[in-house]
Amino acid sequence: MSTSSDQHRERAAEVMRVITCAIVTASDTRTPETDTSGQTIRQLLEAAGHQVVAYHVVKDEADLMAKLLDDLTGVEHPPRLILFNGGTGIAPRDRTYDAINGKLEKTLPGFGELFRMLSYQQVGAAAMLSRATAGVYRGCVVISMPGSVDAVTLAMSKLILPEIQHLAWEVAGKI
Repeated sequence: MSTSSDQHRERAAEVMRVITCAIVTASDTRTPETDTSGQTIRQLLEAAGHQVVAYHVVKDEADLMAKLLDDLTGVEHPPRLILFNGGTGIAPRDRTYDAINGKLEKTLPGFGELFRMLSYQQVGAAAMLSRATAGVYRGCVVISMPGSVDAVTLAMSKLILPEIQHLAWEVAGKI
């Protein structure tokens, strides 16, 4: 790793100790009681010392997710990270990518690329079916990952949690 990245991570950890996060599960069938992926994300965030300030289960409808994204980012103190899970595949009902990607002001293509690379090691060529994506919208980091427990665990443990403070710090303008 580069010295610059290490320095950024160290500085970010100093000033961005607790990151506020929102979790959104896109599903036509899950409820808060049956949302094991959303619960996994919450547990991993809280175990790492971060705060979940909003949690929603929303139908996999592009307009509903787009409105929720606007609502979450349109408040005085929005969460620093908004984590979507579910609806990233290519089935007709998978609409999360379509709802989010067009709104992103800056994209982080590396997230989807790295997620698919890591996922390939677990599920093989089926990893290409994922439209996991990330970027910045209205000063918030927005990340969208598949909705299985294995997928969210992989994304959280290998990509999101190791960089969560760094991501928030960069978007906040390196305060």
